[in-house]
Amino acid sequence: MHYIEESLLEGIRLNDTDTLEYIYKKFYPAIKNFIILNSGAEDDAKDIFQESIIVIYRRLKNEKNFAISCSFKTYIFSISKNLWLKELERRKIEQDKIRYTEDFESVDIETGESVSSPIEDRFKMYQNHYLSLSKDCQQVLRLFMEKVSLKEIAKIMGYTSEKYAKKRKYQCKEILVKRIKNDPYYKT
Repeated sequence: MHYIEESLLEGIRLNDTDTLEYIYKKFYPAIKNFIILNSGAEDDAKDIFQESIIVIYRRLKNEKNFAISCSFKTYIFSISKNLWLKELERRKIEQDKIRYTEDFESVDIETGESVSSPIEDRFKMYQNHYLSLSKDCQQVLRLFMEKVSLKEIAKIMGYTSEKYAKKRKYQCKEILVKRIKNDPYYKT
């Protein structure tokens, strides 16, 4: 089943079980991945996602002509990202360590307008360099960031040994660091 933005918003407003199940199945995985990659746990992701739905529900109830000017995916991700950044701030985790896994446009929760900050621009630069790596390097680094053991990485990637997995992780990380440092926007 496929929903359009208006029907998703109406389903949230009406607390429709089918719509809410669809939203969780379709949009939760990307948010969970973002939060886990950024110092969170699955329970954090569940809490943030649920809180995001509540934010949308309250806006729908309080604003008669509420509408969004972006995709629902972008909107709910922006809300979740902002809530998570506030939580990280509360936990005093440095925000410059945030890593993006997907390219989402930032949206002001109040106005629905696109926004960008120097920190977000830098994150996009990091993300672009990460995505420019080979699929092999992306997967090795992603597994490593997910705290998968080198032995397990070797098995998943089909490498001959744990030692080679360690070497490959190092090589991929060095390629990424070199590309970022050579980016003209890195120094600004």
